Amino acid sequence: MDEVKAYIETGILELYALGDVTPEERLQVEEMLVKYPAIKAELNEIEKAIEQYASANAVAPSDNQRDKILNSLVTNFADDSTFVTKKQSVNNNVITLPAAQANNFYKYAFAASIALLAVSIVALYNMHNQLEQSNQQLAVLASQNQQISKTVSFKNEQLGVFHDTTFKMIRLKPTVHAPASANIVVAWSPVKKKVMIDMASIKMPVNDKDHQYQLWALVGGKPVDLGVFDKSPSDTTDMKEMKSVASADAFAVTLEPRGGSANPTMDELMVLGKF
Repeated sequence: MDEVKAYIETGILELYALGDVTPEERLQVEEMLVKYPAIKAELNEIEKAIEQYASANAVAPSDNQRDKILNSLVTNFADDSTFVTKKQSVNNNVITLPAAQANNFYKYAFAASIALLAVSIVALYNMHNQLEQSNQQLAVLASQNQQISKTVSFKNEQLGVFHDTTFKMIRLKPTVHAPASANIVVAWSPVKKKVMIDMASIKMPVNDKDHQYQLWALVGGKPVDLGVFDKSPSDTTDMKEMKSVASADAFAVTLEPRGGSANPTMDELMVLGKF
């Protein structure tokens, strides 16, 4: 139905209803009306809207104006003065015909038609603007729904770590450089080579703007950088994915300058966990 929707949004049906189309456009519209009932239904709604708007905005003529129109009709269709009578004088066998009287009815009718057309065009323009605004609102809602869907999918993926039997949970305990309550839970899947930090349960001092925590994997006695992270009160992340590692003997976290370091600062070793 994308073709039908796109065709309706071109505005050709409104112009067709007003008679403002070329013969080729009229033929095309009539073909579409036969082919798609939805387009026919839309045209009916447009015609009803135009009629309702015209009725709602119709202006009754004043008594004086009404009398002029009725007198004009009488003058043109029933006034005996427009016919030759026996009382008319005949001079040299020539009958003097009365002078043609002015006919203002069609002028008024034409002016009223122009006014109605102008009102209809304004109404259609307003309807078009409202439709554009509705389409923009729908686009915003669609974008928001897409973002929400992505967020929900990401949350489900994060929570799935706790149900995935390939993941091992390692709790890193504090060293002498950290508070006694400090600890971090690291989820590691050797099969998937994935490393995740449980940010929801992390208990670490909040780092300042000049420093970040850095996660390390000890592989064969050598530290391997797994990335940096922040401890922030406003962080609502459940699980944070770090860099991949296929094997590890232990995990550790140090406090490093923002952006991380090539090698761990042992004086800032905060937590450590082994298998």
